[in-house]
Parts: sequence; C-alpha cells; structure tokens
Amino acid sequence: MKAKPLIPLPAGATRWSALLLLPLLLALACQPPATDDPAAARNFDVAVIGAGTGATAAAIQAARSGATTLLVTPLPWLGGMLTAAGVSATDGNHRLPAGLWGEFRDSLRQHYGGADSLFTGWVSNTMFEPHVGDYYWKAIAAAEPKLTIWYESDLDSLAQHPEGGWQLVVSYRNAPRPVGARILVDGTDLGDVAARAGADYDLGMDARATTGEALAPERANDILQDLTYVAILKDYGPDADRTIARPAGYDPAGFRCACRHDCDDPQAHDCAKMLEYGRLPNDKFMINWPIEGNDFYVNAVELDAAGRERAFAEAKNQTLQFVYYLQDELGYRHLGLADDEFPTADSLALLPYHREGRRINGLTRLTLENILSPYETTLYRTGIAVGDYPIDHHHDKNPDAPAFEFPPVPSYAVPLGALIPRDVADLVVADKAISVSNLANGTTRLQPVIVQIGQVAGLVAALSARRGVSPAALDVRAVQDSLLAHHGYLLPFIDYEPAHPHFAAVQRGGATGLLRGRGLPYQWANQTWFDGDSSVAVAPFNAALKEYDARLPAVSASAEWLTTGATLAWLAAVTGKEELALQRQLTGQWAEWGFAAFDPARPLTRLEWAVVLDAVWDPFRRRGVRMDGTWAED
Repeated sequence: MKAKPLIPLPAGATRWSALLLLPLLLALACQPPATDDPAAARNFDVAVIGAGTGATAAAIQAARSGATTLLVTPLPWLGGMLTAAGVSATDGNHRLPAGLWGEFRDSLRQHYGGADSLFTGWVSNTMFEPHVGDYYWKAIAAAEPKLTIWYESDLDSLAQHPEGGWQLVVSYRNAPRPVGARILVDGTDLGDVAARAGADYDLGMDARATTGEALAPERANDILQDLTYVAILKDYGPDADRTIARPAGYDPAGFRCACRHDCDDPQAHDCAKMLEYGRLPNDKFMINWPIEGNDFYVNAVELDAAGRERAFAEAKNQTLQFVYYLQDELGYRHLGLADDEFPTADSLALLPYHREGRRINGLTRLTLENILSPYETTLYRTGIAVGDYPIDHHHDKNPDAPAFEFPPVPSYAVPLGALIPRDVADLVVADKAISVSNLANGTTRLQPVIVQIGQVAGLVAALSARRGVSPAALDVRAVQDSLLAHHGYLLPFIDYEPAHPHFAAVQRGGATGLLRGRGLPYQWANQTWFDGDSSVAVAPFNAALKEYDARLPAVSASAEWLTTGATLAWLAAVTGKEELALQRQLTGQWAEWGFAAFDPARPLTRLEWAVVLDAVWDPFRRRGVRMDGTWAED
C-alpha cells in the first residue's frame, strides 16, 4: 500500500504529490548548519543524542514545546526499536493510546486502512512494516519547524559548563561541529550518553537489599536480558527459492524445539503458528522468536566500538542461522530476507533490539514492588507514562541466569523522577536507561512505554530550557499539566481515553490519590480501572482525604455512598462558599458536563465526583508534590 500523508496539503493535491513533497519536508527537518564553517558553533535549547525510540519522541516533543532542538542520530532512520531494530509488532498499551504513541499508531491505521488491518499476527494488535514506521516518524518530525535532525552523525565529545548547559562536538557530514545546548537528552538504547556525562548507573541484576524486591537475587550480578537481531522475511511466492547460504557454525539441533518439528516438547508451538507470531502486512514476517530462535546473549554495554561490532556480528549470525533453519529444515524456502525493508547490505535490521542496558540512578526508582502495590508509596502521584505489559525477561540463551517466576501485575505508572539523574544536572534520559530496577525493566522497556518516556523527556527538556532551570527543579504538577495537554497519561485508567471530555479531570483526580484505581492483572494486557460509573464510597474517600491533607474535615454522611447533597455540604466547608451558591453553580453545569439530572438525594458517581472536585476545588494544583511524591508543603 502507498502511504497516506499526515501533512495538510493544498486544495487539489493528491497522494502522489504528498509523496513528492515529503523529501522536501524531511530536508527542512534535517537542516544543515547556518554556515559552512565546520568550526562555527550552533546553539540549541535541547540536544537529543541517540538512535532509540525515545530519542525520536523526545526530539519531536521538545520542538513542539517551543524549544530549538537538535537530534543527532547515527542512523538514516527514525523510530529506534520500532523501526530500525525491526521490532514492528508493538507490545502492550493497546487500550492506552498515550500522546505520541497514539498519534503514531493512528498514522499506521490510516496508512493500512483501519485498526483491524494492523492485527496481522497473534503477538500484537499493532503490526506494521518497519520502513512504513520510519516514513511516518519522519513525517511527524517534518512538521516541527524548531527541530533540526542530523542523520548518520555521532557525538564526539561533551563537556558541562559550570554555570549550566553543555558544549558538544558532533561529527556531522564528516566534519566536527561544535554545538551548545541548554539541556542534553540521552536517547540511546544503552544509556551511553548518560554514562559519558558521568551519571551513576546500575548494570545487570540488582541485589534484593538494594531495591527491596522480594524476587530479586540475593546478590547483584552483571547478567542482562538477551538481545535480538531482527530479520524481516517476505513471501516471494510458492515457486521461489530464497534460501540463503549456509551460515557459519550452523547446527539445526540448536533450533529443534523452536516449534513442533521433531520435538518431544508438548508445549512447543506449531511451526506455522510460530511464523504467524510475527506476521506483518503485505506478506512479511518479523523474525524475533525467543524459543530456541534468534535471541542472543552478550553483555556488550561497556565494550568499545570494535568489541560491540564483533558481538553484534555474532548476534546477526545467530539470526541468519535461524532463517536458514526455517528455509532448509522447515521448508519455508519461499520466505526470503525482505529486499524492500532495511537499507543494509545484509538486509537485516539497522541495529540490534536491546532489551536492557544501563539504568541510571535517578531522583526516584521504579521497582516491582511499586508496580504490584502502587498506593503503598507516593510515587504514583508523579506519574508521567503508563504501561500494561507483564514483567517479561528473555534469558533463555544464558545458562547462568537465575530462573524467575514473575508475579501477575496490574498496569502501572512511571514516575517523573525516574527520567532525571540524581547526580548530573541538565540531563534527561529518554529511553530504556531510566531509573528502574532490573525486574521492572522487564515491562518498562516495551515500545509504547518508551515512546511516552521519550515524549516526557522532550517535554521536560523544553520546559527546563525555557525556564532556565535544571530538570530536577521543575514543578511536577506543571510537567503533568503540560503532558495532559499533549494527551499523555499520568495513571493507566483503561476506561477513559484522551478523547473523552473528562479525561484530564479523571487523570488529575487519580494523581491526587483521592480517587484511586482498581488494578487487575489480566493476561498480556494488564488493567487499572477508574470505575467512573460506580458510586463514591464515603469511608475510602475519607481515608484518602486524610492522606491528602489531615487538616481537612471529613465528609459527613449517614449513608455508605456519597450523595450530591453531602458533596455540596463538604465543598461549602472546604471552599468557604455558600452551599446554595454552589448548588446553583453545579445545577447550571451538570447538563453541560453530560451528567444525569442534578439530584441532591442520589449517590454521586466517581466520574461526577472527579469532575466536580476538579472544577470547584482543584485538589490537583492545591497541593504540590516533590519528585518522590511527598507533599511539597509538608
């Protein structure tokens, strides 16, 4: 199918003219220096460095938020693991279309002809060709006039000014280019920029005593999750033979139980079902199979460039062996490496799919315990991104990795402080290297979550640059307010999407803790429900109110459920307004809000209560929070 442009066109323009215009628009997003003098410095509010998914999202959002932004990426593509790494079957957040993630997904739906057209394989509701994903990320980026992109460029050096900000040297068009930036954003998969900037980090599995996670090993180790070099296969027709040359070291025994072929494992998948796992539109197949497939173990994080190149070559060979097994042993000779996907000599992905790398020590750290019991700590109040995928680790290729039986979890929120290093100012992390435990990384690493993390990193960087403060000094509520304006989630309430007229009020009410969600572990798409149609129970609300501010009077009600009349009386007590005046105000707004007839005697729904609280009393902004979620005034 041909791509449908997202960029508004003049009257009478056609789809073909859009495709002709796109290179021009992309060129505008990849502006050359204002001078041809390589020694001339350029200054930006925000510099984003890296090829990760988070780098793309951060650069777009920083520019949208008004910051002059430079994205430096070593690749010719945008989108990171979603595109360049070939992991174009997204995991999680199908019912949580937050911000740029929802925008990107909508562009794919437009391109392929609807939501159902993306449900081509059984592993995901959103599956697409990687080159199509790159096209749309570039189209989204091209619409941002404050965004400059330097493709196929690298960070040579960085230094922090004592008074704030950064001086960088970037290798661009084979020449060193000095760059000044107020805020630096690490958009790498492995946390390379944060490490070079001097940020403290963890690598490998955390000790139980460090994170307080009962499931963590007693002692820390340096074991990471397996990585994968993804291949995209294409069906060339039943008579085609696209079998590749036999790869070095090939042994079919290593793949015997990848599917139910000469395998005595009753749990093994049918071989056709194995391929359908990653079926993409237009008769293509994503090869990212963890069960005796093309996962590969190596800890390449702290290797030099040559060491990484050697390690990734071995990972590529693992994938080519698996492709050869599919063709030669299983008979899928008509499936060959797609010749219209990646611009690489070997037709494999542009970079490996890293599931894990460094994890900075941030202002806060998200752990498995925070995900399991979000309301037992205060971090939920600072939520800025949401995820619903289970804790999922890939360790099959490392026999030394301990075995884990991960508990079921509800959906969760990522705290703002996890993006901000505790020991380096003017730096934000936009990808997998955020401050989470090794266990929690098993879900925060997934594509829709990283798009959100990148978007918030860009938002934080832009706000910091415009206000002349370090990210750690930003007001949490101001960041959350700005994020809501860009359709982001603070908490993972599944029953109210951004298009709902009361989405923001529900999100703000949840972030105060006055109206808490109901978590529900659910297969591969965990849930948290706001339950807006339910009545408001008086006792739980009073308990939450005491946590919010113990100085406030409790709601006085004789019944179990909060009535509209009791609401009026309590609001009058805390606002100092006359109850009759409040009744007149709410009566006039009730229909405008889309609620049932105003009746002081009937129980209030949770949605009504969230909207009334937000409009009349504004508890979200009334009490500021610190990065750790404690009340700023306490």
